[in-house]
Amino acid sequence: MALFSNKERDDGAVAPREVEMFEREGEKNRPQDMNGTTAFLGKGSRVNGKVTFEGPARIEGQVEGEVTAQDTLVVGEGAVVKARITGTSIVVHGQVTGDITASVRLEIRAPSKVFGNLNTPSLVVHEGATFEGQCAMGGGAEARRPKKPESTPFVGGDAVVEAAPRAAASAK
Repeated sequence: MALFSNKERDDGAVAPREVEMFEREGEKNRPQDMNGTTAFLGKGSRVNGKVTFEGPARIEGQVEGEVTAQDTLVVGEGAVVKARITGTSIVVHGQVTGDITASVRLEIRAPSKVFGNLNTPSLVVHEGATFEGQCAMGGGAEARRPKKPESTPFVGGDAVVEAAPRAAASAK
């Protein structure tokens, strides 16, 4: 179904044009959200099953099942997610029970609680956040295999620092 609108021409005159029934003026130029979020599951919403987001997304409600995000996914402070989560960049503020795989970066911020295994090349855990599970920060099955250490670890404070491998003695 089509409607007509009055669109101003280049010379200032108004010419009618055919438009789709639900087309809005300036819709293509208007940003979806101030934060760039294109999908939002608000507080009070419940989803059971598989959810897939194509653009940046935010979850504030309850999700159970599987969540896939092709862009940034934010799990809000009030969210309760019991699902396997896969995405590019994931930021958790709420509660997640299930495995999380982030292909670029995973950030766990206070006061979040994450119970499950993590797989990501870049992990940030903020003070006040809770994480219980295992973490792999490498590529696939090779990262899960224990390797023979090539260096001597030095332990100090809260961090473990690896020393550089010793150079082989040169032959004379």
